[in-house]
Amino acid sequence: MSTIFAGWLAIALWLTSLTLPAAPLAPGLGALPGLSFAGEAPALGVQDGQLSPCPKTPNCWVSQGADAAHAIAPIEYSRDRAAARDLLVKVLKVVPRTEVVAQTDDYIRAKSTSRLLGFVDDLEFYLPSAEHLIHLRSAARLGESDLGVNRRRLEQIRLALRDLGL
Repeated sequence: MSTIFAGWLAIALWLTSLTLPAAPLAPGLGALPGLSFAGEAPALGVQDGQLSPCPKTPNCWVSQGADAAHAIAPIEYSRDRAAARDLLVKVLKVVPRTEVVAQTDDYIRAKSTSRLLGFVDDLEFYLPSAEHLIHLRSAARLGESDLGVNRRRLEQIRLALRDLGL
């Protein structure tokens, strides 16, 4: 399975190198006209070297300071931080319906939009200079349950980075 995923990812990365016009969803709209489940973009980011904690809802995962119900392991890397960050950005660009919305040398924020109703999930990645780790956080903006989508997406990103030799 890992080999199949690596092959898919290689094709997807190649496709992103082409200069084709994108066809994004209209802002705030899902695939069904007139419906919007995007929610307001929360104030996120890194404060005192930490990503924001998760709310009590089961649709959030974070690798720093989380309780057992919201904990996910950070992603380890062996390359230099800039190379790890660049590879992460490339992977995020091929995750379906995902857009990188902010980035610095040590932080990346993206949003993923669900296909049918346009629910938005916020993803964050923090690469502290003193560690060879990518701390991660993903949370749904609205609702209680996401049927495990946020955790699966983070684990797929982890697998993609590992398959690419991060």
